[in-house]
Amino acid sequence: MAANGSSNVHGDAYQSDTHAGPGPTGHSPSVRSRLQGGLCGSVTFDSRNRIVTVCMTPGHSPRLMLLDPDDLGAIASLTLPGRASTSPTEVFGGGYFYLGQRDRAVVPTKDGTIQVVAVRGDTLVTEARHDLKPVIGRSGIVSVLPDWSGRMWFVAASGVVGVLDPATGAIAVHVLPGEEIANSIAVDESGGVFVVSDHALYRFDARTDGRPSVTWRAAYDRGTRQKPGQLSQGSGTTPTLIGPASGPDGGYIAIADNADPRMNVLVMTRGAAEPQRVCTQPVFAPGKGADENSLIAVGGDLIVENNYGYVVGKHALLKGMLGGRQVDTEAGLARVHVDYAARTCSVAWSDTTERVPSVVSKVSLASGLLYTFTHPTADELRDSRRKGGQGSPDAWYLTALDVRTGRRVWSRLVGTGPLFNNHYAPITLGRDGAAYVGVVGGLVRIQDS
Repeated sequence: MAANGSSNVHGDAYQSDTHAGPGPTGHSPSVRSRLQGGLCGSVTFDSRNRIVTVCMTPGHSPRLMLLDPDDLGAIASLTLPGRASTSPTEVFGGGYFYLGQRDRAVVPTKDGTIQVVAVRGDTLVTEARHDLKPVIGRSGIVSVLPDWSGRMWFVAASGVVGVLDPATGAIAVHVLPGEEIANSIAVDESGGVFVVSDHALYRFDARTDGRPSVTWRAAYDRGTRQKPGQLSQGSGTTPTLIGPASGPDGGYIAIADNADPRMNVLVMTRGAAEPQRVCTQPVFAPGKGADENSLIAVGGDLIVENNYGYVVGKHALLKGMLGGRQVDTEAGLARVHVDYAARTCSVAWSDTTERVPSVVSKVSLASGLLYTFTHPTADELRDSRRKGGQGSPDAWYLTALDVRTGRRVWSRLVGTGPLFNNHYAPITLGRDGAAYVGVVGGLVRIQDS
């Protein structure tokens, strides 16, 4: 893949959601936005530091876009194959794609294929097309990532886990009967490929003949319901890997479950041996906790956000277009400290103020800041600490917290109204220290003045 921080929605193969470089520090941050006719979610950067992203618009086919990182203007656009989007919650068709080290975007599309598209100068050129319909049927491809041997692993919503050899085109699959997959996967240097379904967490490895094989399965508490803000009844998190595969226990892996009344952060060993539970930490208020985004790994600890109450659908967007507000969500962020030697977890800090409807939050290790996208209530907008949002019915902020203490460091109004709703898109930190956020209308850029 491209360099860490530049390759996919969660930043790297471990899905750590951290960036080694800096992000905005809050010194008079300026905001630039540009309409792109749809939500530009996963933001990656080519070798010339230009943005490669997929923009998705209900009623239209997704487009792979090459954008200027400064003014967000379009340099090139390629319409991807397949039917038009019909649901605002649909992740198929490029929501999870990755950029390779040679500036090739590997994109799952809505017609059941994987497209390999090269960035050549100022153009986008399709170089290869792999048809997965014979093995996935009409199911949507959720995500694709490479392993350390160059094979492409993919998952489909119907529980299909597959391996594609890009050199030969050979495809092999393993089906998880009665289970669905709604999130991306993680990969480590030992050959492990980690998949979370709506029932269990899996480690897969490729057999000598290249076929995917289940190394272990760990069931988790999937709760009793699909909570508001979730895309399925199960973990809403992509697996997060912690520590190298050569370390103790083959490294570690973490997800959030969907238990009632309180959801939990789960940490387990991830080596080829049968996984061992390291610890389980309940988070957020009873009956009011749900996470539909990946955990963030920081120094062995994990940061979890609360997306409970986020309302998705055409009616919510229409309400915003008519001057209403996106419904208020439950507040909550927490840092879970993990003591791997003692096999215990504890809450290092807990924030009960910030409301994070659906963003993939990120941490800058250089700045020591956690960046998230917040949506205060109407009453909270009257708080004097929130500048620029007073009087607006629907204000969205880029908010930075101290990763060590959870204290709010700064918050900047990004925009108002439904076009500035990030709708499950991530925050991505550029090499120049700017923060990019995909929103329903297109893309925004926040940078220190």
